[in-house]
Amino acid sequence: MTALDLSSPVAVVGTGTMGQGIAQVALVAGHSVRLYDAVPGRARDAAAAIGARLDRLVEKERLTAADRDAAQDRLLPAENLAELADCTLVVEAVLERLDVKQELLRELEEVVGEDCLLATNTSSLSVTAIGGALRNAGRFVGLHFFNPAPLLPLVEVVSGFATDVTSATRAYETARAWGKTPVACADTPGFIVNRIARPFYAEAFAVYEAQAADPVTIDAVLRECGGFRMGAFELTDLIGQDVNESVTHSVWQAFFQDVRFTPSLAQRRLVESGRHGRKTGQGWYDYGDDAERPEPHTAEKAQAPAYVVAEGDLGPASELLALIREAGIPVRDEEEDHGTRIVLPSGGHLALADGQTSVEFRDVVYFDLALDYRKATRVALSASQDTSPRTLSEAIGLFQALGKDVSVIGDVPGMIVARTVARIVDLAHDAVAKGVATEEDIDTAMRLGVNYPLGPFEWSRRLGRNWAYALLDDLHLRDPSGRYAPSLALYRHAYASDKREGTTS
Repeated sequence: MTALDLSSPVAVVGTGTMGQGIAQVALVAGHSVRLYDAVPGRARDAAAAIGARLDRLVEKERLTAADRDAAQDRLLPAENLAELADCTLVVEAVLERLDVKQELLRELEEVVGEDCLLATNTSSLSVTAIGGALRNAGRFVGLHFFNPAPLLPLVEVVSGFATDVTSATRAYETARAWGKTPVACADTPGFIVNRIARPFYAEAFAVYEAQAADPVTIDAVLRECGGFRMGAFELTDLIGQDVNESVTHSVWQAFFQDVRFTPSLAQRRLVESGRHGRKTGQGWYDYGDDAERPEPHTAEKAQAPAYVVAEGDLGPASELLALIREAGIPVRDEEEDHGTRIVLPSGGHLALADGQTSVEFRDVVYFDLALDYRKATRVALSASQDTSPRTLSEAIGLFQALGKDVSVIGDVPGMIVARTVARIVDLAHDAVAKGVATEEDIDTAMRLGVNYPLGPFEWSRRLGRNWAYALLDDLHLRDPSGRYAPSLALYRHAYASDKREGTTS
């Protein structure tokens, strides 16, 4: 099944931000586009707004004036649904309410032809449930664009329980013909991105609620150590706290209040206070005209240790030893394997975050996972009240000697980046095992949909087969609520044989 022919008219019902964006995408691709909104006059206003954006594209030399004029000629506001009768694809982008969407689809089914593909842009409702209102649910599919639709490349093509393979394939190929990057997924709460991204927000909020670090420090660690484009607090301020919390709550409810998706009480209080982020002028951060951006906690300058002793394999942090040598600090290799750690002159130990806490061991400082220790500009350390001041000072001085800013946070297992990445990897393996999507599509969705530096399976391959499972297993022992219990899929992955040719993450 191929993409829709460009001679086929496309309709968009609902003329809010997403509706206008989807209409612009189809229009620039070459289709005639009908715009309809139940509120009189809104379709014409939306057509004018799209025309203004096309004008700006001409000004930026991203579109020729001739192509702009041709596109505007193909854009037609509709006064009623009957004017959509000859369309071969109708995408609804109306209010996120099941009853509203179902009623609209019942009306559309009476108007359009039998070969018309019907689609929803829902981000939080079940495609199967929406399509349940149709006599022929086989032609109904989810086409989840990301905002702003004209700019962001990702489209999740969601097959409901009754969606025909031919319909899903046609939608997939059409999205690709429109210049988008489609990924195929089953109808599951949150689809791919909103399902697998939940730990990115949840773990940052959990560290904050444990009073281990403030929002600006957590954000800085996620960016400057973890390699994420934005931290969880600044990103939810951009999205809107009310919107982000609503999606989290929807996914949690759809999974029958699965503890892995439990919403944050701290975020709930923020929403209740009306602090919804940038759009209200205040969220986790203050966006007032005179507001100053707070600085992350950064340790004062400390003396670097005279030498370190490497014991065992540091795994994902093994690059540190080369960096330490390059900084002129001698590294003594211990022949006997006493563990995966660095011993400091104080006799204290420095170890990669592993789901345990400093208070459980004598004189241990943990350091967080980094996307790339060479490129990272900040590293987080955690220590307990029993860690000697000298050991902590030597650990701080060591990373400062490598050119890193150091943030010392509270003694939380898994720290910030490590626990976040481990949970994302776990949810990704679980999603593949349950037929939600392929490894490749999940990696593509997370890179393009939320700008992750690596897809979950790319992380998994880089970190090693057992890393995420071991960290979560340790976390689960310390918090047996089930939030950190590794999935069966991750357990199988951790202990599977590497002998099969072509084994991936």
